[in-house]
Amino acid sequence: MNQFLLVLLLSVLVSCTADGKQQQPTDANTETSLEEMIGQMMMVGFRGFEVDETSRIVEDIRSRNLGGIILFDYDVPSSKPERNVKSPEQVRLLVEQLQAYAATPLFISVDQEGGRVNRLKPRFGFPETVSHQYLGEINNPDSTRYYARKMGEMISSLGININFAPVTDVNINPDNPVIGQLERSFSASPDEVTEHSRIFLDSFREYGVWGTVKHFPGHGSAWNDSHYGMADVTDTWKDEELEPYRQLFADGSAEMVMSAHIFNSNWSEDHPATLLPEIMTDLLRNELGFTGLLFSDDMQMGAITDYYGLEAALELAVNAGIDILVFANNSVYEPDITERAVRIILEKIDEGVIPEATIRESYERIQAFKARL
Repeated sequence: MNQFLLVLLLSVLVSCTADGKQQQPTDANTETSLEEMIGQMMMVGFRGFEVDETSRIVEDIRSRNLGGIILFDYDVPSSKPERNVKSPEQVRLLVEQLQAYAATPLFISVDQEGGRVNRLKPRFGFPETVSHQYLGEINNPDSTRYYARKMGEMISSLGININFAPVTDVNINPDNPVIGQLERSFSASPDEVTEHSRIFLDSFREYGVWGTVKHFPGHGSAWNDSHYGMADVTDTWKDEELEPYRQLFADGSAEMVMSAHIFNSNWSEDHPATLLPEIMTDLLRNELGFTGLLFSDDMQMGAITDYYGLEAALELAVNAGIDILVFANNSVYEPDITERAVRIILEKIDEGVIPEATIRESYERIQAFKARL
């Protein structure tokens, strides 16, 4: 088929909405509003195995230009295994429905690390997985590549385009309740973590999936879990925890990063890493040379919500350099979180405490990636 006709056909197909009506193409000369730019900086979780025009998440996509979705299998606030995942066919249809309502393609994400952190489980009909620790102990690149490709192919087949993996934390403290004890780290060796992380990233990319290295600048030495409060690494964090990031940025392997809500008084007496421009901008971008997309860890985790109101957390995170604010809606469930967050950021811009240029920089980075979808 003529290449031009093929491109034209594909553009028509992706412009169809869930009810089969063709969307009008966006005028390239139309100015994107600040509100729409902020909407693209939001990634939100929701409840539902399917969506339609009455769904709150669809309202956020249509009215607030919501940029991203994160999927879960278990709903923590209700303590029920009923969230977004029933079967491969159901997840594939759900992703198609969500994308059909979006004028700008959505980032659809999942935490599919393998082992115990595994949203797409065998009981739903998905393939078995193994943990990072298992692969690190084998320490065979071919084995890691086999499992990473298998995972990337499966995720891609569902239409999911971002996986919040691999975990690039160095296993400095094997008793760490949220990393070491859950077998989420490849190794205590920074070089081995780098090698296996690179294989995961390259394998995902083969199938059109972006991997996301986490948790910057390193959660492996912590003694507690930032889901439930502040993880203080003042006396445990080591510079070697940066080494995998340094290497993966240098060769272009890592294009997406997730922050860590860790506290280190050597960096700041007041705020965790996610909220520090000294870490998220000066260290990550200026010193280590990262040019890609920066995601926050879940902004509803205890390390944030126990110490900050929503207004302060948003102001600090955006000014620190976070491009995409993740609200998993799975510690608490706040169906209006997109609307509230967008409104607060707009107010902060009006007050002059968040520079408009900061929003535009993040928006431009986001759109550059979405142009590659």
